[in-house]
Amino acid sequence: MITMRVFCCCTAFHLLILIPTACEGGNILVFPSEGSHWVNMDILLKALDSRGHNITVLRPSNSWYLKDDSSYNTITVPVENILIQKFITRIVSEGILFERGAIPLTDILQRSVGMFNTILEVYKALADFVSAILDDSDLIRQLKDSKFDLLIADPCSGVGVILAKYLNLPLVYNVRWVIFTEAHLSIAPSPLSYIPVTGTGNTDKMTFSQRVTNMVLHIITQKINNLAAKLVYQKITDKYLGPGYDFNELIIDADIWLMRVDFVFEYPRPTMPNVVYIGGFQCKPAKPLPQHLEDFVQSSGEHGFILMSLGTFVTELPADMANEIAAAFAKLPQKVIWKYKGDRPATLGNNTLLVDWMPQNDLLGHPKIKLFVAHGGTNGVQEALYHGVPVVGIAFYFDQYDNLLRLKDRGGAKILTLTTVDKDTNFLRAIEEVLSDPSYRANMQRLSRLHRDKPVMPLDNALFWIEFVMRHKGAAHLKAESYRMPWYSYHSVDVVLFLAGAMLLVLLTTFYLIRCIYTGMCKYKVKRE
Repeated sequence: MITMRVFCCCTAFHLLILIPTACEGGNILVFPSEGSHWVNMDILLKALDSRGHNITVLRPSNSWYLKDDSSYNTITVPVENILIQKFITRIVSEGILFERGAIPLTDILQRSVGMFNTILEVYKALADFVSAILDDSDLIRQLKDSKFDLLIADPCSGVGVILAKYLNLPLVYNVRWVIFTEAHLSIAPSPLSYIPVTGTGNTDKMTFSQRVTNMVLHIITQKINNLAAKLVYQKITDKYLGPGYDFNELIIDADIWLMRVDFVFEYPRPTMPNVVYIGGFQCKPAKPLPQHLEDFVQSSGEHGFILMSLGTFVTELPADMANEIAAAFAKLPQKVIWKYKGDRPATLGNNTLLVDWMPQNDLLGHPKIKLFVAHGGTNGVQEALYHGVPVVGIAFYFDQYDNLLRLKDRGGAKILTLTTVDKDTNFLRAIEEVLSDPSYRANMQRLSRLHRDKPVMPLDNALFWIEFVMRHKGAAHLKAESYRMPWYSYHSVDVVLFLAGAMLLVLLTTFYLIRCIYTGMCKYKVKRE
C-alpha cells in the first residue's frame, strides 16, 4: 500500500512537471502588412490566439487581405486609399514586359523614375493610414485604455514603429524586409564581401566584379530607403513624436526581430542577440487532401504529380507563355496541378488540372509529389525545403530570384528566367532534368533533414519570445547600442581620424625636434669654425 502511494505521488509529481506552464493571456496589438506578409502573420496570430492571448488587429477600411470577419478583434480605420494591390500588379506586369524585352531600353529610365514615384505613393498611403489612427482621439483613447502588452508589426510598411513609440509599447517584428532593405542589413554587421545584397543574384562566394556590383546596389538601396524616410516617414515622425527622433534610428529599435529565415536557407552571416530565426514557422506535416485532389494525384500512378504556383500576385501570364507551359506539361507522364486564374491555355493537356486555390503545404507533403514549379516567394520556397521537394523556379520580382538561388546553390533547384521560359522548349527540358536527375531530390531531402533537426520548432520559438517580451515589458538587454550611434561612430571613422591625427602630430613633432637639433648643431659648428 505504501509502495502504491509513493508510486502515485511520484507519478503525479512527474505529470505536473510535464504539463506546460500556463501562460497568462496577454493583450497584443497588431499592425500588419498586406498580401503574403499577412498570410504568414496570420499563422503566428492564430497560434497566439490558441494560447489564450487577446489579439487586436488594425486594418484599413479598404484592405486587400485583412477581412473584418476574422477571428480576432479588428479595428477598421477609415482611409481613402491603400495602393498595395495596384502597386504589386503594376510591378508584376511591367516586370514581365521588361524581362521579355517588350519595354525599349530608352523607356527604362523613365519607367524607373515612375516606379520610384509609385513606391513613394505606397509609402504615403501607409503614412496616411497611421496618421488616421493617431489623429483619431477616440481611437487613441481606446488603444491606451486597452493597456496592450506589446505591438507586433511588419517593418516592411515602415510605420508600425511610430505607433508603438507613440503608445509606448514594446515592439516585436515579424520580419524579412525593412522598407526596401533585407532586415539583416539594417540591424546586423554586414560585410559586403561575402553577404549578397538582394537583387544582385550573387551567392556568398563573389568575384571582384560581383563585389563591386554588390557594393553599388547596396549604396543605391540605402539611398532609396533614406530618401523614402526623408520624404515620407520622417515627416510623420516629427509630427507625432517630435523633432527629437530620427526615423532611421527609430525603425531598428525593436525589442525582438522574428526573422523568417534560418541558416539552412540563408547564407551564414553575423547576427544580433535580439534576432530570433523562425524560418519555416508556417510549415507543418501534410493533412489529408480534399477528395477530388486526392483522387487526381492517385490517378498519376507511379509517375506522381507536379505542382505549379506562381504565388498570390501572379494569377495569369501572357497567352503565348501560358500556352508554352501548358504544352510542356502535356508532354509529361506526370499529372499536374496548376494554380492559375487566367484564360484556359489552348494547349492544356488532359493531365493538367487548373485550380483557383489549393492546399499548397498539404500537396507538397504528399508522397506522390515529384516537383514544385514556383516563383520563389519566401513561403513557397521554405515549404518546398521543409518537405524536401525539388524546385524549378521562375522568378518575377523583388527577392524571388535570390530565394531560388539559395536552393540552386545547394543543389535543390533549377532557375529559368522569363526571357527563356517560353523559348526552345527550355521549360520542358528544365522539368525533365530535375525529374530525371536524383541529385536534386537528394539535396532537397538533405536540406529538409537539416531544417527539421532543431531543439525547438520555429513557431514555438516565436511564441516563446513574444511571451518573453510581454513578461519582461521588453527586451532592452538584448538591444545593441549600435542603433543609437551615428554612422561615423559605428564605423569608428572619428576614432581612425583621431588616431591618424595623433600619429601625424607625433611625426610632425618628431620631425620638428630633429630639425631644431640639426639646425642647432649646424649653428654651433659654424661658431666654432
